[in-house]
Amino acid sequence: MGFRAVSVVFLTLVSIPARTDPRKIDISAEIQTVLDTIQPSSLRKNLSYIASDELEGRDTPSRGLDLAADYIAEQFRVAGLEPGVGTSYFQEAPMLVEDPNFSDFEIQLQAGGRRFDAVPKDARLRVSAQLDMTGEPLFKLDLADETLVKQLQPSQLEGRVVITRIEPRFRGRMREAGRALREGKPALLIVVDAKGLTTRGEPVHRLVDPSARQQNSAAARVTLTGDAAAHFYDSLPAGVTNAAATVHIAAPRETPVKLRNVIGVLRGSDPALRDQCVLLTAHYDHLGMKPTGAGDRIYNGANDDGSGTVSVLEGARALAHLAQHPRRSIVFMTFFGEEEGLIGSKYYAHHPVWPLAKTVADLNLEQLGRTDATDGRQVSDASLTGFDYSDLTNYVERAGESTGIRIYKNERASDVYFPDSDNFSLAEVGVPAQTLFVALDFPDYHAVGDEWQKIDFDNMAKVDRAITLAVFLMADSADRVHWNQGNSKTAPYVKAGAGLQ
Repeated sequence: MGFRAVSVVFLTLVSIPARTDPRKIDISAEIQTVLDTIQPSSLRKNLSYIASDELEGRDTPSRGLDLAADYIAEQFRVAGLEPGVGTSYFQEAPMLVEDPNFSDFEIQLQAGGRRFDAVPKDARLRVSAQLDMTGEPLFKLDLADETLVKQLQPSQLEGRVVITRIEPRFRGRMREAGRALREGKPALLIVVDAKGLTTRGEPVHRLVDPSARQQNSAAARVTLTGDAAAHFYDSLPAGVTNAAATVHIAAPRETPVKLRNVIGVLRGSDPALRDQCVLLTAHYDHLGMKPTGAGDRIYNGANDDGSGTVSVLEGARALAHLAQHPRRSIVFMTFFGEEEGLIGSKYYAHHPVWPLAKTVADLNLEQLGRTDATDGRQVSDASLTGFDYSDLTNYVERAGESTGIRIYKNERASDVYFPDSDNFSLAEVGVPAQTLFVALDFPDYHAVGDEWQKIDFDNMAKVDRAITLAVFLMADSADRVHWNQGNSKTAPYVKAGAGLQ
């Protein structure tokens, strides 16, 4: 597979030299000066506030999240960006906070003479409506069964009660099964997590866009912790079982809230192209605070995704220095509610401020500041999810080549993590969108130890120069970014994009 050839015509600020590596770019003195303004000290200043204890982990919704939104908007204003929504930097989104309701709670699983009864303290609920099921058969999605996972079809799960078990070694296979789960829409997904690894730091409440409930592809889900649930699960055969589930869960309690995406615009300079835009995005929320306990209780979220948030700010500040803006406009945006299921970006995708047909691409940023990745130290390099999905990758590669950042394909993460960040919300509606990251998995991921003092600011500044140049190149190109139609995995996004024309 290869990318469609990209012919890029730039202003006098950059050019591609003849008879050299086509990815190599001659950077003008003005562009280099702009890139040089991206410094560790500026990133440190912004992140030490965004990830400070004062913001209490930026849960959605929370006082700390509101403080972060106000800070981001002020930085956009100081940089000289236009407000993204009329005279405001905020896109307000009416949402509902759902809190679990354990009144008359029952989950009973039976198989032959074996029986398991869940108790509320060991159950994490993610349901939007009352559930009443009696004697429903169970389908065991056994992630240890590689063949079952690879051959899994949505029709096998439709309307069923599906039970699976999460363990760190099966993380990749759960992602492989994700498409069938999303499209199959089981009546209920029961996730057995004996050690509670997936529920640590996860908010008890659930955020819902009331205007998109009918389009919500997520199944009702219950996570069960403890050894008893794991023992019952282990006793079942894979696939269709002789086990049955009786489930009674009350509808959640709902509280209306208003949340905010933060949007600033650098207006393009070309009368023919300035109505088109490139997005540079990140999510500014995190997990909030542990409700009780001794010691540090704040999930500061410095790397996830304070690093992406301040990188959006830094790119905005740097490019606003240009005497002549790129041809297209650049929309800088930070989303709420990513940790709740990409809620803020989904809201934007279905209530776009900028017409989707005129949105050329979205470069989304995640986890740029830590270099101590669990799979090895990551210095002067970065990767993209959906690496082979669009020619956005070409722009990032060429920008990296010119700023000393190696852009590589992370074979383990490229495709399976594509649906896991805010880029996916834009991709689903047809906009070429990918997420750039440095350390996808790192010590303190979703833990209270994700503090700004552990960030490698020197490396992050270097990566941010590549990001900023890539965004400029996309905004200034005569060509639009396109999905790679030679990759069969892009078919649903190509189809969605065709509907925008």
